[in-house]
Amino acid sequence: MRVKCVICDKIETINDETLQAKQLRNRPIHTYMCDECHERITEKTNKRMETGNFRLYKSPVENDEW
Repeated sequence: MRVKCVICDKIETINDETLQAKQLRNRPIHTYMCDECHERITEKTNKRMETGNFRLYKSPVENDEW
C-alpha cells in the first residue's frame, strides 16, 4: 500500500496486512505520518513538556454512581 506523509508529503510503501494499513483503508480520518516526522514531533513535544509551560488538556473523568 502506498501512503503519503501528512507533514512532509513523502510517499512510502507499507505492508497491506499491517494494522496501520487496515486503519488507513477503513477509516479516512486516520492519517499517515512517516517515522522521521513522528520522531521529530515527539522530541519537540518532550522538550516543551520539560519547560513546564506545556499543558495537556484532558477531559475530566466523570464517575457515574450507577
